[in-house]
Amino acid sequence: MTIGTRLFTWLSGRAVGTDPAGNVYYEERRPRRGARLRRWVMYAGEPEASVVSPEWHGWLHYMTDAPIPLSARRPWQAPHQPNLTGTPLAYRPPGHDYSGGHRPPATGDYESWTPGS
Repeated sequence: MTIGTRLFTWLSGRAVGTDPAGNVYYEERRPRRGARLRRWVMYAGEPEASVVSPEWHGWLHYMTDAPIPLSARRPWQAPHQPNLTGTPLAYRPPGHDYSGGHRPPATGDYESWTPGS
């Protein structure tokens, strides 16, 4: 975050809450004429939109008036996980170069297309 964002947050923001990752969510103290209150997040670490949990995503995008409480989570819901693309923890299917580069042999159910046939 920049000094301008910190200053704007300090002057115009009202803290609404935090999430388990430590991100702090804000909205404007006073509404602007004819506009809804702005909402934003101050990230605890590296600014990355995928670390915003689903409970707060809906609030940030004006889908709900209040964030969904964590107690409303269902037992089958997995905890929020940020996007791991581009990191060593990213999913790599079998046969990927970083996973050894060896794919299982074809099963024989594939027939290649030949032009004119």
